[in-house]
Amino acid sequence: MKTVICIVCPKGCHLNIDEEHGYEVSGFGCERGIAYGVEEVRRPMRMITSTVRIDNAALPRCPVKLDKPIDKHLIMAAMKELDQVRLTSPVSEGQIVVENVCGSGASFISTRSL
Repeated sequence: MKTVICIVCPKGCHLNIDEEHGYEVSGFGCERGIAYGVEEVRRPMRMITSTVRIDNAALPRCPVKLDKPIDKHLIMAAMKELDQVRLTSPVSEGQIVVENVCGSGASFISTRSL
């Protein structure tokens, strides 16, 4: 049995997920909590937002985010990959900064034009 706090809505329900009985979920306040609980135990996914260095721009760092969630266990490797990036201005909002992060199929994209 695993316990997680649901983040789908502001309620913050404490979900109990029983892996031994077909991922049975209890403690949910809505149907979305069931899906979240099962997914969080089976394959937790996370979004990453961060910044990268940029040369010849008004600001020293450019904000970036993933275009889709990646497996939770890849977060540290993704951040190490991102740490190696150095952009040169101009950069457009939505521009791909790192493609196929850690083989996940997700890409880091710029969230601001600089």
